[in-house]
Amino acid sequence: MSTRAIQFLKQKKVPFEVVRYDHAQKGAKFAARATGYPLEATVKTLVVNLGEKHYSLVLMSGDKQLSMKLLAKACGVKRAALVDIPTAERITGYLVGGISPFGIKKKIPVVMDEGALGFDKILINAGQRGAMLMMDPADIRKILACKVAKVADP
Repeated sequence: MSTRAIQFLKQKKVPFEVVRYDHAQKGAKFAARATGYPLEATVKTLVVNLGEKHYSLVLMSGDKQLSMKLLAKACGVKRAALVDIPTAERITGYLVGGISPFGIKKKIPVVMDEGALGFDKILINAGQRGAMLMMDPADIRKILACKVAKVADP
């Protein structure tokens, strides 16, 4: 199996392990249940609009909800909003349910919720439905030059 995300990571020489599962529905909750990995260590990739077609990816634990207010504050903008499915797929080049922050079509900034760094290993999408990558979140932060902030609702 090879996706743009996997090719990107191999090119950067970043260690990862592919974890496959039967994809029956999108979302971190389903992926965590299907893989047997804790939901809080299963990271979802969200695509947000920070205004004027200024987009960002947000990486956060699957058990948390994104606070648009905290995200806007962390990014220095007035408001933030999730994009619709067609926009997310157009920007990333991946299908929703398979969006990975690696190897996306448009280079956009990435915000990582500080809670995602609290684990030795996390699961994050591999760029294809039914495939996750087990990785060190510090590696993700480094290769994507993530801004780290508290963006999850308390």
